[in-house]
Amino acid sequence: MLKPPRILMIAGSDSGGGAGIQADIKTVTMLGGFATTAITALTAQNTMGVQGIVPVAPEFVVQQMHSVISDIGVDVIKSGMLFSHDIIHAVADYLERAVPCPFILDPVMVATSGAVLLKADAQSALLTRLMPLATLITPNIPEANVLCDMDMTSRDDMQEAARRLMAKGAKAVLVKGGHLESDIISDLLWTNDTAHWFESPRIHTRHTHGTGCTLASAIATFIGHGKSLPDAVKLARDYVHQAILHAPQFGHGNGPLGHHDALIKPSASGRG
Repeated sequence: MLKPPRILMIAGSDSGGGAGIQADIKTVTMLGGFATTAITALTAQNTMGVQGIVPVAPEFVVQQMHSVISDIGVDVIKSGMLFSHDIIHAVADYLERAVPCPFILDPVMVATSGAVLLKADAQSALLTRLMPLATLITPNIPEANVLCDMDMTSRDDMQEAARRLMAKGAKAVLVKGGHLESDIISDLLWTNDTAHWFESPRIHTRHTHGTGCTLASAIATFIGHGKSLPDAVKLARDYVHQAILHAPQFGHGNGPLGHHDALIKPSASGRG
């Protein structure tokens, strides 16, 4: 019997269902993976913004990870909202001694509404402790600006940001260009001094809540299905594009994606 890839997501909970753990679970499930979780924070959240955050104790985040990995196992790990310096160090300590597997690091810092999802004193810990462990880091333009001390306005700037992150210890970088002003969204995957550019037409809509979480989880799932990193990124981008097109139009603000109606399939052999 073929088994689905086991994807462990370490991230915060979004009560509105558009981002975070909820988006991760929907994405992994729709793409033929088996989703497990370690929740780092609870949020009171809807399409209008984040109304409250309650972090989970770092030792309990690790306990969730260990409970899953020691019994069910894991094929790929993806992290999103980690919130604090202490949680990052606890997660890094555990990952350093856990079973090695691909690790996708989505450096979630600020919600679309402006709510802070990563404390300022945790940013250096993310760079020094987690990034060297990651197979891929997936910053958007604002996140890469913070991590690289830049103010990006062009594709050339995106390449420079990727180089800087590689110099800081990243193995591979996906700089997401959606925040640049253009009708074409350009994302840059940088691996071993090779630039892979991916482009797609911008969909002009306010229903884009959770695109970063969804993309990183989709990449993790496709890697779990045995895809190469460039192929995983391409397929994941296609899935996000379809999910935006099929957004259910919920809420009065930045609405969620239509994870359940996106049409991309993994076409993978699975695991025996």
